[in-house]
Amino acid sequence: MNATTLILAILNYQDASGYEIRKLATDGPYSYFVDIGYGSIYPTLAKLEAEKLVTSRAEQSQGKPERKVYTITEAGRAEFIGAMMEPPAKDVFKSEFLLVAMAADFATPASVERAIEERVRTIKAKLAMIRQHINDCDHPGTCWVARYGEHVFQSSLDYITANKQRLIETAGNALPRAAAAE
Repeated sequence: MNATTLILAILNYQDASGYEIRKLATDGPYSYFVDIGYGSIYPTLAKLEAEKLVTSRAEQSQGKPERKVYTITEAGRAEFIGAMMEPPAKDVFKSEFLLVAMAADFATPASVERAIEERVRTIKAKLAMIRQHINDCDHPGTCWVARYGEHVFQSSLDYITANKQRLIETAGNALPRAAAAE
């Protein structure tokens, strides 16, 4: 899956400006699917428009500059549906927190505890956002995905909470005594 498919997915559910697509794809409910760079959104939209997979219209808001709003066409919807028929690529999961956890014996107990606390805050924020989507959910597939995400993050939070002390206790074991005392 790529930027094209993600943009078509967003436009399949709602008309949006390039800015709105970026927010949905990087901070919103579509941020869990495909990484999309800000610099690729507008070139991809231009390409989709040239291929007649989307159309655009100018909208004027009072006191704001004109914005270009994109709409998926029937050809774009067919392209999106075709992409959904392809088997998905392997999930990619990367976490700096997990690197800190893996190498905790080279860190101080205080730095490991800070990393854990930050991870817990991040997970709780994601859970709050997902739960809001569940409360507002009216599309079966979207509801399923939101509940799946809630389960994954809640399980992660439960594991971290239950095993926090074990990880902190491993911290500093590979450090010289003076550094570990910090």
